[in-house]
Amino acid sequence: MRHSSVIRRAVLAAAAVALAAGCTAQAAGGGTASPSPVAPSSSAPSSEPSAEPTTDDKPSASPSTEAPSPSASPTTEKPQAKVLMGDGDESAQVRELQARLRQIGYFDRAPTGFYGSLTGGGVKAFQKKRELPQTGSVDETTWQRLLGMTRKPTPAELRPSTSNKLDKPDPRCMTGRVMCISKETRTLAWMIDGKVQSSMDVRFGSENTPTREGTFKVNSKSRNHVSTIYHTPMPYAMFFSGGQAVHYSADFAARGYNGASHGCVNVRDRGKIAALFDQVKVGDKVVVHW
Repeated sequence: MRHSSVIRRAVLAAAAVALAAGCTAQAAGGGTASPSPVAPSSSAPSSEPSAEPTTDDKPSASPSTEAPSPSASPTTEKPQAKVLMGDGDESAQVRELQARLRQIGYFDRAPTGFYGSLTGGGVKAFQKKRELPQTGSVDETTWQRLLGMTRKPTPAELRPSTSNKLDKPDPRCMTGRVMCISKETRTLAWMIDGKVQSSMDVRFGSENTPTREGTFKVNSKSRNHVSTIYHTPMPYAMFFSGGQAVHYSADFAARGYNGASHGCVNVRDRGKIAALFDQVKVGDKVVVHW
């Protein structure tokens, strides 16, 4: 009896050990128990993507790895030099630029202070001669090179008393009786059958009240007109587009290109506009162009 009871106790102990081993295996496979947390952590990185969070925790290090790229971008953009003056700009510096270009033969107009295609063409030719990037705009390198080759313009060079030089007439101005008005050179040429009869300096509307461009006709004339909107004198007014007209401007005569009209074409030479007023007829063509 004693021997059989010993054998029985040994069998029960073995069964208990086998059962314990089975529970542990289920817990590991089913993930419902925590007796063996070491096994999953050691095997997961090689077999399951669940180990990737340990690498996802490292993006905090990746910004420091990628940080150099933003600081590297300025070095990539360095060749694109900052533009000091370019198309459409209007300033005293542009006027000086034109006067300096004129000194060395790259601008054959009186300075206007407005950066148009003629100014851009002169700058581009200057850059080409000096083997600089031919952008047609003025950067620091172009400006410094020009300053080194020219002298400070005199007041007479910046604002010549003579009229601006006419550019080549627009093709629309080559037939009939036409007031051919160039926004590029700021000139008005009175032309008959392609021949210039007289010319004068003009200025235009501001950015907020621009002078319209295109082909028009003189629809009315008023020798001593006064604006019904701004209540300012508009002598020798020749209307061509709504309320826009060619007329004499005392403000233009006094301040030059430091001011602007409300859309009209201002003339500063009273004698010339008075003579023109007597020659122009209602129905004559008006061409406003670049």
